[in-house]
Amino acid sequence: MLLIKNGYMMDPKSGKDGNYDILTEKDRIQRIGKSLVPPAGCKVIDAEGLLVAPGLVDVHVHFREPGFPEKEDITTGAAAAARGGYTTVVMMANTKPAVDNSETLHYVLKRGKETGIHVYACANVTMGMEGKELTPMKELAALGAAGFTDDGVPLLDEALVRKAMEEAAALDLPVSFHEEDPRLISENGINRGEASRLLGIGGSPREAEITLVERDLKMALETGASINIQHISTAESVELVRRAREKGTNIHAEATPHHFTLTETAVAEYGSMAKMNPPLRTEADRMEIIKGLVDGTIDMIATDHAPHTAEEKAKPITQAPSGIIGLETALALGITELVDKGYLTMCQLLRLMSTNPAALYHLDAGYLEEGGPADLVLIDTYGTVVPGGYASKACNSPFTGWKLKGRVVKTIASGVEVYGTRK
Repeated sequence: MLLIKNGYMMDPKSGKDGNYDILTEKDRIQRIGKSLVPPAGCKVIDAEGLLVAPGLVDVHVHFREPGFPEKEDITTGAAAAARGGYTTVVMMANTKPAVDNSETLHYVLKRGKETGIHVYACANVTMGMEGKELTPMKELAALGAAGFTDDGVPLLDEALVRKAMEEAAALDLPVSFHEEDPRLISENGINRGEASRLLGIGGSPREAEITLVERDLKMALETGASINIQHISTAESVELVRRAREKGTNIHAEATPHHFTLTETAVAEYGSMAKMNPPLRTEADRMEIIKGLVDGTIDMIATDHAPHTAEEKAKPITQAPSGIIGLETALALGITELVDKGYLTMCQLLRLMSTNPAALYHLDAGYLEEGGPADLVLIDTYGTVVPGGYASKACNSPFTGWKLKGRVVKTIASGVEVYGTRK
């Protein structure tokens, strides 16, 4: 048993907050109340001065296993998640081999259970991520796939996408879409605009995202499929999602911390550390993403945690891979960039980072109530954190060395402390 005393509890699902103690037994919350007395043999954590919230939920991480263990593996990815306050993650399926078969799905789920947190996995939409043939979606769902995605490779065959949505709708599982039409892109990872002009390349135009977002929103409304527009980057896409959400409750979208914090000008300062797919865009786009988070158009924050080796990221920017790590900086960026600047309340931020992502994937996570999961994060919301010395195998982040507000003090998953520091 574990008793968390003297903290300020905040549950974004119910809106309940205040000075409450939380008593856990095994993997569930047994009691929430005032001045609870610890039972005999119960471990007590003094959370005075700390915010006690549901463990964070990230529905977009790349743990690179199997296939690329030099970048990250499921063990180190889970450690990075725990350090960032996450108790639940959903892995993407662009591994090698891809998660398009029962054997690979079984492997990644088994490895996930060996970590201290809850690790789920999507299966692919198409075999080999080639965009030609659907995976056995019903079979993979029965074996535990949390949803479907070919994240990293956009789906171009409209008829195939429609069929995938129909099958996913029948299974009541979400499909997540990487929206970048490669036919419109010269060099990916860099915005076509100021950043591409600086580098003397063609870059990635905003239309590459907008056209696929428009197509998939239309089909989702027609099929009833629950879809997630991943790592949204343009103002136009935000508006398209806003209009679609007025017509159907099955439309979801996520924003990454790097897209609500940085713009394409970061490429000049950080080089390949500011290269990602889709690319960082303009200040106007960044502000529209924040507006979408504020008004609920974008209902999730996801990291798109994408580890790469230092050697890969040290290549010339046009040759270096896209993507940055994000699990260990996301909460602090949310507090620093969104809460401290007055765009969101802390409760709204937690809803975007726990309750809403959990709801999309039908996960028992993202809330605090008696009988609920004993997954919690204790946060020093005023504490300073300077990213670096990562638990991840990778260190590819433009935020290394930044001075941010919001420090994870302890992460508790299934009633067990999986990460902890001194207050």
